Amino acid sequence: MTDNNYRLLIAEDDVSLRHIVSAFFTKNGFEVDQAADGIEAISLVSENRYDAIILDIMMPFKDGREVCRFIRSRYDVPVIFLTALGTEDDIVEGYESGADEYITKPFSTKLLLVKVNALINRYRGLLIKDGKISIAELLIEPSRRLVKVNGNVIEISPKEYDLLLYFIENKEQVLTRTRILDAVWGQDFEGYDRAVDTYVKKLRASLGSASYHIETVIKSGYMWS
Repeated sequence: MTDNNYRLLIAEDDVSLRHIVSAFFTKNGFEVDQAADGIEAISLVSENRYDAIILDIMMPFKDGREVCRFIRSRYDVPVIFLTALGTEDDIVEGYESGADEYITKPFSTKLLLVKVNALINRYRGLLIKDGKISIAELLIEPSRRLVKVNGNVIEISPKEYDLLLYFIENKEQVLTRTRILDAVWGQDFEGYDRAVDTYVKKLRASLGSASYHIETVIKSGYMWS
């Protein structure tokens, strides 16, 4: 348990699941508010400042996408969808609604905690005006999962994007392949750690002139500098 003074909103109409997730985050040092439907979520967001918001999509009165669009129109706060809707179209629509992260049920509470903390760190340490991350020649728009290098939009796969943000969130730290796998692919990933090398190679190619930020640390892993 850690005392981080973070305040979290969990909007979920499944009472049992809402209480389980709330208890888990409370145990890990969060102050947690709960909403049972979309209207209650909007009311709480309007009255309080949150460090992160977890939204179900299929909620009464107003669904999670509506709530997310409301939040995006007014506030810069990390939004995570936690939902049973897992088709490609659902995920795309979720990100288009403004979500920073999309997690499907069933899920790992430990992975959810990692994602929430990473998003809070990103917003607190990296966001500039209008919710954009600016690092040297790089400009990233998390709400659109858009990456620009020297003003030009680059083509980048979802996994490359996740890997890029993980590097940035952990800048100047040596990251082992195992640590990267656990954070970006999840602890249930059954592939080989060399998958990291493959995706780092792809990410470097996508970044082009900005690829120099990713350094190879011999016999250890990688570091963003």
